[in-house]
Amino acid sequence: MSTHVTDVGENSEQEAMILEAIDKWLDRDVRPHVLKFDHADQYPNEMVEQMKELGLFGATIPEEYGGLGLSATTYAKIVERIASVWMSLTGIINSHLIMSACVSRVGTQGQKADLLPRFATGELRGGLALTEPDAGTDLQAIRTRAVRDGDHYVINGTKTWISNGIEGSCFALLVKTDPDAEPRHKGMSMFIAEKGEGFTASKKLEKLGYKGIDSAELVFDNYRIPADRLLGMEEGKGMQAALGGLELGRINIAARGCGLAAAALQDSVAYAQTRKTFGKPIAQHQAIQLKLGEMATKLQASRLLTYDAARAYDSGQRCDMEAGMAKYFASETAVENSLEAMRIHGGYGYSKEYHIERYFRDAPLMCIGEGTNEIQRIIIAQQLVERNPV
Repeated sequence: MSTHVTDVGENSEQEAMILEAIDKWLDRDVRPHVLKFDHADQYPNEMVEQMKELGLFGATIPEEYGGLGLSATTYAKIVERIASVWMSLTGIINSHLIMSACVSRVGTQGQKADLLPRFATGELRGGLALTEPDAGTDLQAIRTRAVRDGDHYVINGTKTWISNGIEGSCFALLVKTDPDAEPRHKGMSMFIAEKGEGFTASKKLEKLGYKGIDSAELVFDNYRIPADRLLGMEEGKGMQAALGGLELGRINIAARGCGLAAAALQDSVAYAQTRKTFGKPIAQHQAIQLKLGEMATKLQASRLLTYDAARAYDSGQRCDMEAGMAKYFASETAVENSLEAMRIHGGYGYSKEYHIERYFRDAPLMCIGEGTNEIQRIIIAQQLVERNPV
C-alpha cells in the first residue's frame, strides 16, 4: 500500500526522477537498518554520505551555487518520503537547509559565493543555533553576546537542543550585539560560525525519540569570529534571518508530520487486514474502521495544508500563517495517528520489535520543535487579524 501523494501541484519530470531515486534509496539502504540505528541511538554516517551523493544537502540551494534548486513543494515531498521511513534523517538536512536559507535571504553576494557551494556539497554542514537554556520560543530573550573587537567579534554564551551539534561543523548563530536595543530584535545579529577554538559541543542530549541524530549543547567561551561572518555584514538583521529560515523549517516539520502519520496509517491498514478477532479481520470491525477513516482524512488535510504553505513560500510571499497552520495541524495529526496505530496493533504496537512505538516516541517532538504549537496558533490568529482589518 502506498500512502504517498504525487498529484498535488505541478510535477515536473525532474521531480518525478528525484522522488523515484529517493524511494529506491530508502528501500535499499535505509528501511532495513532503521530499528538498529534507532535502538542504539547511533549516528548514520554511511546514510549521510549517501544523502550527500543524492544532493540532499543542497536540495533548496540555488543551482548557481551548486545546489539542486528545488522548490519548497518538491522538498516537502522528499521530506515526507524520508520521514515515513526514518524521521531522524530529515533533521540532518532540515537544520542545514535552514542555515542555507538564512544565507540565501540575508547574506551578501560574497557570503553566498563563499558558503553556499560548500553547504550544497555537504563539505560544510550543520544547522541553526537559536535556542538557549532560558530562551526557546521567545528568541528575543537570548543572552549569547557578541562584542566587536577590531576585525573580529568575541562571542560568549550557551546554546542548547541544537540539531547536528556534534556531527555538524558550521552553524547559523543568533546572538545579541546590542542587548540594550529597543525593540529587542534590533539588537540581534546572526553569524555563520564554524567550530574552532572557543566553540565546542559540550554534551549530547539524551531524548525520548528522534534517535540517531545528535542534539547537543554548544558552548562559546571567548570564541573569536571574523567580522565578515556577520550575516549581511550589518548588525541587527539576526531576527529577520531566523524568522525567514523558520518558515522553511516549519514546512519541513509539517512534511515530517505527514510522513510519520502516513507510516502509522500504512502499517495500521496492513495489520488490520491480517489480524483477526471473533472470526474476521479487525478491519471489518466498525471500531477499527472509525480509527482508519479519521487517520486517513487528517493525513490528507495535513498534506493539503503543507503544500499550500510550500507554494506560498515558493512564490516569495510571507507565509508564517500558512506554515504555522501546516506545522500545527500535521504535527498533531502525527501524534494522533501514532497513538491510534498503537491501539490498533494492541500489544504488538507496544513492542520494540515493530516501528509503531518509534512513531509514538518521535511524533511529539514536532509539536515542540520550530516553535511550539501553542505559539503557532497565536501566530495564526495575529496574522488573521492583520490580514483582515475592519
